[in-house]
Amino acid sequence: MARRQARLAQRRPGKPGGPPNREREAAFHLTDLLVLLAGVALLAAIVLPTADRVRAKARFAQCRANLGVVNHCVLTYASDHDETLPLVDPSPAPGGWWWYKEAVKRYAGLTGPSSPKDKVFACPNDRGYGDPSQPLPFSQNKRHDFTSYVFNGVNLPGIPNIAGRRTERIRDPARTLLVMEWTAHAPLSWHHSKTGRANSPFYNDAQNLVGFVDGHVDYIEIYYDGINPAFTRDPIGGYRYKYSGD
Repeated sequence: MARRQARLAQRRPGKPGGPPNREREAAFHLTDLLVLLAGVALLAAIVLPTADRVRAKARFAQCRANLGVVNHCVLTYASDHDETLPLVDPSPAPGGWWWYKEAVKRYAGLTGPSSPKDKVFACPNDRGYGDPSQPLPFSQNKRHDFTSYVFNGVNLPGIPNIAGRRTERIRDPARTLLVMEWTAHAPLSWHHSKTGRANSPFYNDAQNLVGFVDGHVDYIEIYYDGINPAFTRDPIGGYRYKYSGD
């Protein structure tokens, strides 16, 4: 009899020879589940922000690489045209600011009509400048020739630019802008934006990817005087760029 009771005690939880302690089992499983859920929540809090940062860095790197290719295309065009930069006049509105692409895209291996498939002319963070409720990136917009990047060629009276200039006659090519993200003309930022996804208000020292006449690409702050769009004048002292070639 003693041996039988001992065997039953080994098979049953709770008191030897008594019924299973189901309340104790349920409490154990509930506690285990709560611990597991807390662990999952903690892991998500660590992993998700890290994943977001990784994706943001990848988008930035792609935008920078694409701008470098476009910058090189414009310089190659100049090399093939007696060292003269594009002057797209006349051109569809809004002018050579965007439509320089038609002159240089073949140097990126693109032929035929421009389209949203021209990925080398697209910044992954491009948010366009339209209705915030229906955003359409510049690189997806025919009106802007499907490109996120603009040429320093707004050849309007009183606006500094280098459209049609010979590269050899541009003073300080390491500081003279060649092509850049559209936001450098505002200024705003697509990467470290103080306005979120909104395209207003403009603000001083917005950070932008830009390409220079000497061929290098950099990430710099753009000056804003609080009144005029950045591209309408060269910045005050202390900034590492200028729009004019003089």
